Amino acid sequence: MSEPKIAIAGREISRNQPPYIIAELSANHNGKLETALRIIDEAAKAGADAVKLQTYRPDTITLDSDAEDFRIKGGLWDGRTLYELYEEAHMPWEWHKPLFEHARKVGIPIFSSPFDTTAVDLLEDLNAPAYKIASFEAVDLPLIRYVAATGKPMIISTGMADAEEIEEAIAAAREGGCKELAILHCVSGYPAPAEDYNLRTIGDMIERFGLVTGLSDHTLDNTTAIASVVLGASIIEKHFTLDRNGGGPDDSFSLEPEDLANLCRDSKTAWKALGKVDYGRKSSEQGNAQFRRSLYFVEDMDAGAVITAESVRSVRPGFGLAPKFMDEVIGKVVNQDVRKNTPVRAEVIRGWTP
Repeated sequence: MSEPKIAIAGREISRNQPPYIIAELSANHNGKLETALRIIDEAAKAGADAVKLQTYRPDTITLDSDAEDFRIKGGLWDGRTLYELYEEAHMPWEWHKPLFEHARKVGIPIFSSPFDTTAVDLLEDLNAPAYKIASFEAVDLPLIRYVAATGKPMIISTGMADAEEIEEAIAAAREGGCKELAILHCVSGYPAPAEDYNLRTIGDMIERFGLVTGLSDHTLDNTTAIASVVLGASIIEKHFTLDRNGGGPDDSFSLEPEDLANLCRDSKTAWKALGKVDYGRKSSEQGNAQFRRSLYFVEDMDAGAVITAESVRSVRPGFGLAPKFMDEVIGKVVNQDVRKNTPVRAEVIRGWTP
C-alpha cells in the first residue's frame, strides 16, 4: 500500500515529509483586526506551514437563546450562553479578505474551518486552498459533503467522534467528491491533559483508515505534539496567540510566538530522527570508530613466541583485531617480533584464519 498523501498550496503532506504545522488563529484576534494581522506575521516568522481561521457568525453556529440547553456549564466559559461566546469569538466576515491578502503577502498559506454553507461560499470567493472541519462539526455530514464538492483538500478533526462516526465523516467526504483527505486525532478539551490523548491511537487510525493522519493538540506545551510525530502524525495543529495572558476566549491554552517557533523546529527534528531502519555505521560515528575496543599486545614478544592471556588485552583504541577473537588468538604463535602497546593484527599471527 502506498503512503497516503495530500497537498495544500503545493506543499506535500505525508509521513515522507516534515510535519505540517498549522497555527490556529481562532478567537485570539480578541476583536481587533490589527491583532489578527500580527498573528499571521508571527506565525510566518515562527516557521508555521499555514494559518487557519474559523469562519462563522453567532447566528450560523447556534441560536440566540439563554435556555438551559444553550448555557455552558463548567470549564473556561462557565455560565455563558453559546451565542454570547460566539459573538465575542467570531471572526468578522469583512476581515477575511484583508487577512487572506496579508497572508499571501507574507508568504504563508491561509485557510479556514467553515461552520455552514455560507461560510464555504465566502471562502471559495477568497480561493481558500483547503478546508478544515472542526471536531464539533464532524457529525455534520451535509456540511462535509458541501465542502467536499469544492474539490479542495479537506482535514477533519475527530475530537469526541468514535470509530463509526469517523467512518461516516470519511464516507461523506468521499461521496461529496473529496480526493485529498486527512484526519486529525483530537481531544476536545480546552485545555486537554496529555494523558487523555492516548497517542497510540494515531497508529491505529493510520492503519484503520489509510489516510494522512495528524494531531489537533490542546495541551499546554509541545511535548504531546512532538511525541505524535514519532507515532506517524503528519500534521500538527495548535492554537496560536501573541499573549497567553491576553484575556481572550482561547488565549490561555494557545502557544505564544516562541513556543510556536520551538514546535516548528523540534517537530521537524523529531521527524528527521525517525529516518529509516538502518543498522549501519552512521556518518557521525566514522571518526569515533577508532576508539572502539580491540586486542593489543601488552608485552614484547619474539618471533615464534606463543600468545598467552597475559600478553594481550582488550583495550581502546580499535586498530587491532576485535575482542571477539581473544580466545582464538591465545595459543597462537607470532611470526615476527612484536612490541607491547601495538595492535594484534592477522599478519603477525602464524596461520591466522579467523
